[in-house]
Amino acid sequence: MGVKVDYASLKKFRDNLAKLDKGQTQQFTEAAVKELAGRLLRKVKKLTPVGRYEPGSGKTGGTLRRNWSVGEVTREGSKYTIEIVNPTVYSPYVEFGHRTPDHKGWVEGRFMLTISEQELKRDAPRLLENKLKRFVEGTLNGQRYR
Repeated sequence: MGVKVDYASLKKFRDNLAKLDKGQTQQFTEAAVKELAGRLLRKVKKLTPVGRYEPGSGKTGGTLRRNWSVGEVTREGSKYTIEIVNPTVYSPYVEFGHRTPDHKGWVEGRFMLTISEQELKRDAPRLLENKLKRFVEGTLNGQRYR
């Protein structure tokens, strides 16, 4: 009595598993970091207030919201840093608050970036876990990561 074993599927599994050690993992990581940066940018833009001006004043609102962008995404060892920037001069005053022009009062900050970062830190583990699960399943099933 002999046992027949088909090693072809086991070899295919081994070959697909080896792909996880190659450039696909770096590609996956970079894509995940960029996705998180995009999510953070969308969140901060959504929370950024838009100035309202009288018709005919010549002023338009939305400069602060429009000026948000993703700056450098850097890697140091296994740590990635996402830079979200807003070059608008008054952005720190809207974020953290400021004194009134007569110096007798205080305008509370809106904390649009601070709140967005907190939300992303809360949501990131779930998002990354789902993305990683799809990546590993796809790789083990022989699909190429794009």
